[in-house]
Amino acid sequence: MNSEHRAELLKILAAESYVERDLTLSSGRSSNFYVDCKRTLYLPRGAWLAGELMLELVSANRIEQIGGMAVGALPLTDAIIAAAYRHGVDLTGFFVRKETKAHGLQQKVEGAFRKERRTAVLDDAITTGGSTLDALAAVRAAGAAVTSALALVDRNEGGREAFAREGLSYAWIFSADEIRAAARAG
Repeated sequence: MNSEHRAELLKILAAESYVERDLTLSSGRSSNFYVDCKRTLYLPRGAWLAGELMLELVSANRIEQIGGMAVGALPLTDAIIAAAYRHGVDLTGFFVRKETKAHGLQQKVEGAFRKERRTAVLDDAITTGGSTLDALAAVRAAGAAVTSALALVDRNEGGREAFAREGLSYAWIFSADEIRAAARAG
């Protein structure tokens, strides 16, 4: 992994995305901090760095398509797809709706989804993996062979174990503890 890119993205995540206060996570758990990756992923340099680094994970796992639940996975998927294009990597992306769309093609899985491609589900930050497991179920129901779960940030609160139970390999770029330490170091 490109250590200079990783160090730069860590610095941006610590400055832009780390928030310390009591709140409830999407998993329903309480926490005294939050890593709002979208604050970084919607910065041009943050998106570029995240795409470059995540593409390394995608390539290492021989993944051919990526995606996850809307909204969490969208900016990260887009950043990775753009990086794939820059590097000539054949990669498609998709997203999973919470509910099947009521009009148009009435799909739950949207985008350039191809059921025959080696697939990874992802999210910007993973706690227990609940949202990513929801995406996994939808993508498997649509016929794809999902082999991996990927994250920009892992909170180390059960996601690893949940993905192992589903037979997925799991990789991430940063731990939440690493971002917390960088934010506190200023």
